[in-house]
Amino acid sequence: MTTGHNVHLLPQTDQLRAIHTIIRDRDCPREDFVFYSRRVIRLLLEAGLDLLPFTKKDVTTPVGTTFHGLEFATKICAVPVIRAGEAMEGELRHVHPGIRIGKILIQRDKRTKLPHLYYQHLPADIAERHVLLLEPMLATAGSAIAAIDVLRDAGVPENHIIMVNFLSSPEGLRRVATERPHVRIVTSAIEDRLNEHAFMIPGIGDFGDRFFGTTDSGAVK
Repeated sequence: MTTGHNVHLLPQTDQLRAIHTIIRDRDCPREDFVFYSRRVIRLLLEAGLDLLPFTKKDVTTPVGTTFHGLEFATKICAVPVIRAGEAMEGELRHVHPGIRIGKILIQRDKRTKLPHLYYQHLPADIAERHVLLLEPMLATAGSAIAAIDVLRDAGVPENHIIMVNFLSSPEGLRRVATERPHVRIVTSAIEDRLNEHAFMIPGIGDFGDRFFGTTDSGAVK
């Protein structure tokens, strides 16, 4: 599918496909899943940070000459969607130490099947920041839209939100593009489709369960 101007797909290199082959395997040991997922997460975060605005900055090098460089032009923060989004938090702290972190907990109501906000705690000045929204799985986009709306209600302009996402479905991407068209999305893979149970195909299982070790593989056997 075409990704659209606000969807930034990582370069689909042989190395990335090889990593996906490891972590999509239902028999992948958890330590391998975590290790190789973190490699992809680092790529996603670097790509997301690269979408932020920069300004020019000159520095003097050790040999006394001037390097015409860049620096971030805005304050930033990150907001993981609990729990799977927290898998990205540690890697982000490695590439951007000291970054402010908010939290959002959204879960789907078992009766209505609609996303419900249970918890939010955001930096007081979040409306003045660009936000990296950490949400590994974008399937139906129900939870993603709800998380985006939490940020918008807190005063964050839609075009200041960058969703850092591990896997996306075509259906989820289309919904975000239609309903929240100014949000940018960085993802490592666009899946074929959703099945009748709204699981992504070919899929990866439950990312949070597999990363944090609450199931053996996250796959239905």
